[in-house]
Amino acid sequence: MKVGIVSLGCCKNLVDTQNALSFLKASGHTFVDNPAEADAIIVNTCGFINDAKQESINTILQMAEYKKEKLQYLIVMGCLVQRYKADLEKELPEVDCFIAIDEYKNLPEIFNKILKSKTQYKCETIIATYPHTAYLKIADGCSNRCAYCAIPLIRKDYRSVPMEDLLKQAKELEKMNVKELNLIAQDTTRYGIDLYGKLCLADLLTELNKMNFTWIRILYMYPDEITDELLDTMSKLDKVVPYFDIPVQHSSDRLLKLMNRRGNKQHILSVIQKIREKFEDPILRTTIIVGFPTETDADFAELLDFVKEVKWDRLGAFTYSLEEDTPSYTMEPKVSEETAQKRLAELMKLQEKIAKENNQRFVGQTLKVVVETQDSIQSDRYEGRAAQHAPDDIDGHVRFNSQQSLNIGDFVDVTITSADSYDLFGQTE
Repeated sequence: MKVGIVSLGCCKNLVDTQNALSFLKASGHTFVDNPAEADAIIVNTCGFINDAKQESINTILQMAEYKKEKLQYLIVMGCLVQRYKADLEKELPEVDCFIAIDEYKNLPEIFNKILKSKTQYKCETIIATYPHTAYLKIADGCSNRCAYCAIPLIRKDYRSVPMEDLLKQAKELEKMNVKELNLIAQDTTRYGIDLYGKLCLADLLTELNKMNFTWIRILYMYPDEITDELLDTMSKLDKVVPYFDIPVQHSSDRLLKLMNRRGNKQHILSVIQKIREKFEDPILRTTIIVGFPTETDADFAELLDFVKEVKWDRLGAFTYSLEEDTPSYTMEPKVSEETAQKRLAELMKLQEKIAKENNQRFVGQTLKVVVETQDSIQSDRYEGRAAQHAPDDIDGHVRFNSQQSLNIGDFVDVTITSADSYDLFGQTE
């Protein structure tokens, strides 16, 4: 059959989508980008916060419209299904099959049954990103039990992937000529603690650094597990980029305790200081929640001062999402949506100014950039990313001109001539 796939949510969800693609291809199916051409559509949903849930529902309903035409089967999988399968089955009769995460071990059989197919040959690795970049999911689930987060309810406890399996996957990606490897998990810095009784991310990085990658990046690093050993190891590995994605969520010690976050503001600041002492020009990225229950004007003012002090290169923020069955669900008093949105706007206005100032330091520098798109009208204009930019459309891009014809996936030297809050601009030498 011709199959269309819509993958929503984070890059960890995208890896699950890639596994589904692998099973489907091994069963003889082909893939189409236009849902109007599909015999079957699969929607991999996100269920992390309310906005993501609504996007998932809207996408399912949108795809269901194609059943009036050629579409024979609509299949829905992912986090939303794991959490609300019974409700979804009742409310969305348009969907032919719901697949919860707990059922992923039987994914080939489920697909083959509903699509009336049979797995014909060994599943091959498929990546749904640009050919030069890939994600390596080193663990699933989370055991941190943050008070606002439903991930442990959806993905269960933290489970590291055995290192030998990860190295095998990395070897396959290396053979596919992947040049950028991005390590992901709900908490990458905890890697190995459940399997080996100790934190093993440094050991994994050491082995991956021996392979033929250009950049190795780590995402989702919890501050309390960024150890001196990890920093020392990263500083010695030439392919591991000094990119630190550290979701801190807030700076108020009182709120951090209510959130059930380990550590405090002073510890976060000490980790950041160590990073800046150890690495010449690190990139610091974080995530912040505003409007958490009981957050006061004083808490928010402290957060703004914290952001001014750290001067994060990248900062993503969102208002608190009320999630049933989490400890924060019953916490009072709640912050009004109006207040939360006002605080979010003020925070992002501050961050926009900081990001622009931070980006100015790259003006005059020559950065290695991977080419990802070419302008369809002006062929000498390209867009790509430097090591300072993760491939998840959060960090911005490098937009540049080149008199030489370039291919997608090429690495080129770009001299940066200007910058705004998100993007860098330049030209090849």
